[in-house]
Amino acid sequence: MNNMLKILLCISLAVAAAPDAAAQGSSEWQQSSLYEVPPRWLVDVPTAGTLPRAYYDIGFRFYPDGGTLANTDIGLSNRLMLGISYGAEDIISNREPNWNPRIEFNLKFRIIDELEYFPAISVGFSSQGFGAWNKELERYTFKSRGFYAVASRSFYFYEWTSGWHVGLNYSLENDVDEDKNLNFFVGFDATFKYNLALLAELDAGLNDDKSGLPDNFAGKGRGYFNLSIKWLFAENLELEALLKDLFLNRREADTITREVRLTYIDRF
Repeated sequence: MNNMLKILLCISLAVAAAPDAAAQGSSEWQQSSLYEVPPRWLVDVPTAGTLPRAYYDIGFRFYPDGGTLANTDIGLSNRLMLGISYGAEDIISNREPNWNPRIEFNLKFRIIDELEYFPAISVGFSSQGFGAWNKELERYTFKSRGFYAVASRSFYFYEWTSGWHVGLNYSLENDVDEDKNLNFFVGFDATFKYNLALLAELDAGLNDDKSGLPDNFAGKGRGYFNLSIKWLFAENLELEALLKDLFLNRREADTITREVRLTYIDRF
């Protein structure tokens, strides 16, 4: 695992140092509104979108049991994005915080730009799962993506934009449950007049449906259906209400998961 992360970081530095294939578009991005930056994630699944060169974002996600996850990403080039994240349970509580075991990493590289009749395609790696860290099973409540590939296609109609997304992933959080299946996901986003946005995703959960685990800590095989209602409060600031596991796939959960996410985006 550590060796793989070192390899990924070396690749990212090498690509960042190379001439940017999309450098001619860099000056255009400097003139563009921040509203034009594409979504990099839906709720828990990635899109093919990346931050333009010299752009960055800072995000906070608040999840059940007083949990808080902080993250930041930076566009190293118009194709390459690198990020880190860290968090804990009981940040917002009267108990000692239960910190995640390590800082997690996110790396995404767009290998094909979107064309008129062809989607954008990105590959990446993310070790950040969502929800609480389970020490016994060595995984997050919602597993990290691990290695993934995703295709995204944008559509424009009147005063709103939308995008469709489909991808595959292989999570590395499988040492204990040994559920090593390849997983797939699909998603959709729509933005209305740069004011409100709706994001939806279906994670098949093929790598998280084993029964017989301690505390029934797994899915039921229904997949994870998640929604986000996003308010674009300002050009730099996004506020989101996340509604997760609407199919009640988690065996140990009695109701859906409700979270809040704040994202600030800017450029250097």
